[in-house]
Amino acid sequence: FPLFLQVTCNCFTISNGEMQDVGVGLYPSMSLLNHSCDPNCVIVFEGYQLLLHSVREIQIGEELTISYVESLVPTRERQKQLMRQYCFECDCPLCQNQEKDAEKLDGEEHAWKEVKDAINEVRYPKSKEEWKHVLARCQNLLRSHKGHLPDTNIYQLKMLDCAMDACINLESWEEALYYGSRTLEPYRLYYPGFHPLRAVQLMRVGKLQYSQGMVPQALETLKQAYNIMKVTHGTDHSLMKALMEIKEECEAMMRIQ
Repeated sequence: FPLFLQVTCNCFTISNGEMQDVGVGLYPSMSLLNHSCDPNCVIVFEGYQLLLHSVREIQIGEELTISYVESLVPTRERQKQLMRQYCFECDCPLCQNQEKDAEKLDGEEHAWKEVKDAINEVRYPKSKEEWKHVLARCQNLLRSHKGHLPDTNIYQLKMLDCAMDACINLESWEEALYYGSRTLEPYRLYYPGFHPLRAVQLMRVGKLQYSQGMVPQALETLKQAYNIMKVTHGTDHSLMKALMEIKEECEAMMRIQ
């Protein structure tokens, strides 16, 4: 049991280019970094290579920190997860102020609890039929709770993300863009600085805008993604290179038009 606890505390979830979990790995030197819900560094992966990037100016002697948990969830849930998995309480300014907790659970409680349960039941689909089922569930819930849940409610936001993923896998680009566009303001609210998740979301929406012939809008969205990703991923990351390619395509289309 002690060895299992050590591994659990010191492992990192490996993510792909779109920040989706693909595995777990041990990186001993990086496990020395302490936690903050508002960290000054982020971790991204290039394959199995772990990359650490600072996301704001760090003073001499200042401790480097990363977030061990998803900062999107409310303070109470973050604290529970940190205590359960890492056996400590966080006293960072975000936890002390419980910043944005009210917005995260805005709307009617019965509605967001139903959406939360539905999200927790979703397992990554392996076929188009399964994706169709997921999309239908998302559509029904989004429709039935229209006017009862704002898009800034974190469970509504996760539902929109799920619907967007389903549409992309079903190649329903226009509908994917509809859901993706609705996520951008909540992402800006909850990831206001340099955060890899916001960069990736902006890139995904920008690509969808480009696919729908919305070239000026796509270019603006991709520029926002670029400005964040050059900090969170660095200019040599493969995802950054893919972003620059599509951004250059948009710029070329704008010159032609």
